[in-house]
Amino acid sequence: MDGDGEDAQVLEIAEHPFGQPNFTGRRWPLADVRLLAPILPTKVIAVGRNYAAHAAEFGNEVPADPMIFLKPSTSVIGPNAAIKLPPSSSRVDFEGELAVVIGQPVKNVPAARAASAVLGYTVANDVSARDQQKSDGQWGRAKGYDTFCPLGPWIETAVDPADLALRSEVDGETKQDARTSALVHKIPELIEFVSGVMTLLPGDVILTGTPEGVGPITGGQQVSITIEGIGTLTNPVQAQ
Repeated sequence: MDGDGEDAQVLEIAEHPFGQPNFTGRRWPLADVRLLAPILPTKVIAVGRNYAAHAAEFGNEVPADPMIFLKPSTSVIGPNAAIKLPPSSSRVDFEGELAVVIGQPVKNVPAARAASAVLGYTVANDVSARDQQKSDGQWGRAKGYDTFCPLGPWIETAVDPADLALRSEVDGETKQDARTSALVHKIPELIEFVSGVMTLLPGDVILTGTPEGVGPITGGQQVSITIEGIGTLTNPVQAQ
């Protein structure tokens, strides 16, 4: 993307975004395009209870090691696409999160070299069927519905993720207001831990956890998550 505000333009790249991008020379005003999810990962690895205050609001302890779970690639949607509430759930929550996009294949990468594995960062919403998360005892169904992983609006490749403001709003009302410096397990540690479990491939996404203030969403509402230095991810909520 070139510029900002009303003058922002989208520049087309050839092939994939990994490595040094090659630009085709084609460009469009940002206002005239519809943004899709900035990446379609082979897997989304999410981290639970990685902000102490969020763990506390549900009466949970912070785990000594990162608590990871998977969301399917079919849960990914882009900006302004609808989060569709499943009829089988009586409570679906938003969870604003910083997301790490992996840029190269890595396995067992140490934290000291973890930054070399990162393409960039984007905004995520780890949408969760809270009632099913509690009743099932594991989170595959509650976290895995189609549309339950909004990502966007783009991948920012030139931001330091260590201390960014994160704010979530529902219909314009602030629900979450925190900083990524409060992450219990920091991003290099998460990459080391996850890559010690599974090979990470280009485009894979790690959701780093959500701060306190999560809550339910209902049909007709709109959720906006803003992370400093990256942008705002907005999605309407649709009852089915």
